[in-house]
Amino acid sequence: MKTAHLSGSLRTNVGKKDAASLRNAGLVPCVLYGQGEQTHFSVKRTEMDKIVYSPEVYQVALDIDGKKAMGIIRELQQHPTKDTIQHVDFLELSDTKTVRVKLPVRLTGSSRGVLAGGKLMTVFRSLQCVGLAKDLPDAITLDISKLRIGQSIRVNSIEIPGVTLLDPANAVVVSVKMARGAVKGADADDEEEEEATEA
Repeated sequence: MKTAHLSGSLRTNVGKKDAASLRNAGLVPCVLYGQGEQTHFSVKRTEMDKIVYSPEVYQVALDIDGKKAMGIIRELQQHPTKDTIQHVDFLELSDTKTVRVKLPVRLTGSSRGVLAGGKLMTVFRSLQCVGLAKDLPDAITLDISKLRIGQSIRVNSIEIPGVTLLDPANAVVVSVKMARGAVKGADADDEEEEEATEA
């Protein structure tokens, strides 16, 4: 995963009044947990927004008044009407403990089926994964260049070393469907066409 950096300040008080005053000052109350005692701190809202409102999934290098830790956002609370970030929970990462994350699905290549007039259907925009932080990629990249009309990529055909996918094994992630105007057989290989002609 990509790494983002955040600097924070320890919170002396952790009550609702203190949290409200932090938000009014443009700060976001946070907590780091998972390895020993919890650490309560705050960070600038503008810096937090850059990480939360991004298509990327980050592991976050935290510097909390000199205490350094690697974490990942486990839960965040947003204002019900303004959508501003109200509170963020960070899970501290460990070199020896697996972590569960949802990684984005990215497609590469031009599908043969789509070039023949088929319609690309992306069923999953992200997939649930579990693995050590060092093994987790930035995204799940799928090459769709060989997909023809009627073909698909399922969860059980995706292999990432050191990472286990948690979504149903038989679930379709991306497929190419027949569309109006598509030419069936137009996405066949040249070799297959030659064989058919000779026959």
